[in-house]
Amino acid sequence: MQLKVTNSPFTEEQAELLNKLLPTLTETQTQWLGGFLTFYRAGAASAETAASAQLIAPALEQVVQAVASASTAPREATILFGSQTGNSQRLAGKLADKLKAQGFEVTLSAMSGYKTNGLKKTAHLFIVASTHGEGDPPDNALTFHEFLYSKRAPKLDGLKFSVLALGDTSYEFFCKTGIDFDERLAELGAERLIARVDCDLDFEAPANEWMASVIGSLDAATGTGAAAATVGAPAVASVSAESEYSRSNPFKAEVLTTINLNGRGSDRETRHLELSLEGSGLFYEPGDCVGVYPENDPALVDAIIAAMNWSPSEVVVPGKDGDEGTLRSALLRQFEVTVLTKPLLEKAAAYTDNGQLAELIAPEKKTELKAYTNGRDLLDLLQDFGPWKLTAVNLVSILRKLPPRLYSIASSNKANEDEVHLTIRKVEYEAHGRARGGVCSVQVSERLAEGDTLSIFIQHNPNFKLPANPETPIIMVGPGTGVAPFRAFMEEREELGLEGKTWLFYGDRHFVTDFLYQTDWQRMLNDGVLTKLDVAFSRDTKEKVYVQHRMLQQAEELYSWLQEGAHVYVCGDEKHMAHDVHNALLTIIEQQGGLDAEAAKAYLAELQAQQRYQRDVY
Repeated sequence: MQLKVTNSPFTEEQAELLNKLLPTLTETQTQWLGGFLTFYRAGAASAETAASAQLIAPALEQVVQAVASASTAPREATILFGSQTGNSQRLAGKLADKLKAQGFEVTLSAMSGYKTNGLKKTAHLFIVASTHGEGDPPDNALTFHEFLYSKRAPKLDGLKFSVLALGDTSYEFFCKTGIDFDERLAELGAERLIARVDCDLDFEAPANEWMASVIGSLDAATGTGAAAATVGAPAVASVSAESEYSRSNPFKAEVLTTINLNGRGSDRETRHLELSLEGSGLFYEPGDCVGVYPENDPALVDAIIAAMNWSPSEVVVPGKDGDEGTLRSALLRQFEVTVLTKPLLEKAAAYTDNGQLAELIAPEKKTELKAYTNGRDLLDLLQDFGPWKLTAVNLVSILRKLPPRLYSIASSNKANEDEVHLTIRKVEYEAHGRARGGVCSVQVSERLAEGDTLSIFIQHNPNFKLPANPETPIIMVGPGTGVAPFRAFMEEREELGLEGKTWLFYGDRHFVTDFLYQTDWQRMLNDGVLTKLDVAFSRDTKEKVYVQHRMLQQAEELYSWLQEGAHVYVCGDEKHMAHDVHNALLTIIEQQGGLDAEAAKAYLAELQAQQRYQRDVY
């Protein structure tokens, strides 16, 4: 609808301006105008203001009626995220802020909190989802994933959507969760606004490009031109108070303390690191993680350079932070050399005439490819498939960036001002005739001393947080280094003087040498901060006993805590421990609650939906 000068009190110039404005107004802005009229009609203003309002009321009414009947597509968007560690949630929030700034009405929600009956009414849907474990959806995406693949999923003709998928190309099922959502929405009749974007661990640049494409496509679909900021419009959250240090600009944290937590005679080495945050402006909460940018093993880097007879001082990348961009420094600090992925092998195949590599990456050789890449690194690749037509510059062009390693924080910011503590277990093993080791864990245990620095950032994890009510009981299951966040939980509660019930299940190999933070737990037990402690040391008994066995032994009381509203937290190995603990919980709920298997699954699913069952697993 267009305003005409002949039937309105506006001049031609005013009518032209209004006609430019109308298609850009949001529902919120339209409602504000309606409220404006109602307010003044009720006589709430002064007589003078009311008289002025009466003069402009007819014009405002025309604006409201014109907006109501405008034929533009709705400027609204729904953004759903499935996130385990917080990356997808952060990116979804970033997109929401950008769209709000463009005048869109935005619904932002975790998939677990979204009411699926609203899906048919949605015009534009954007999904940001990570893939967890071996192709599984994150915990807070499970119910939405199941719904879309169920018979209850509606036809979605008229819905326009796009998916941003986060994953890791070193896993066989790279970005599978995002792929699932993308394919299923199309099967249900929805139309792709823009094509799905799959991101590897270095996701910031492609994610930003996807967001720019989303905004451009939405503007084209709904009428170009964003509404300017108006009275009563919701403000975009400011980030000015945040630290200048981030994933893309890490802070160099000084190492204050490094201690081996394992006793003499242990076949394990677990480092307790205390890092200084002084001057960084960084802040964290219990349940958050620290991202560490590690350095590769210098011996491995030197072996790679020697195998190809290259010069370590050859400049291969632009220099930064005083680094001249030499081959050796780039392989040490910028590129991944310890993990082989299918994309890397596919790119490398262009630089060799060795037919064995071309055969290995053939589509029908998935099993063989997986077997080869398991436990091998870049040096193996270069030694196994020569001769190479590969320069040093060619090599760095096909390598992916060295990703940060995430570690659960083992301290409370309130109890340790300007410090953050980490618990890192050294990973070392033999494979294919060579000694191998974890990039960061070996650096920390063998090459890091007090006074050195680590490049770090804080990774906030809103999906692993203490209950808002301090009186709510909490049950924590954390064997080995999985106990780290629970040290943070308990330090926080101790610092704040909270008195709600707390129960820790801890496990490792040997009581004498492998009981991490034993003195902390004993002190907290004596002080009443920790209510109960159950331990399982698998190598101290004839039959191996793990944390899930202790849980089953305490089934009656554990179920009683659940009935009281307890929150359950699990941290540690996803492939084995987390699955075993999950099954133990199902068994306890089924037996103690007198439920069948399906009802027990529903009970546990409801705990997850209520965020009473949270996992930080890897």
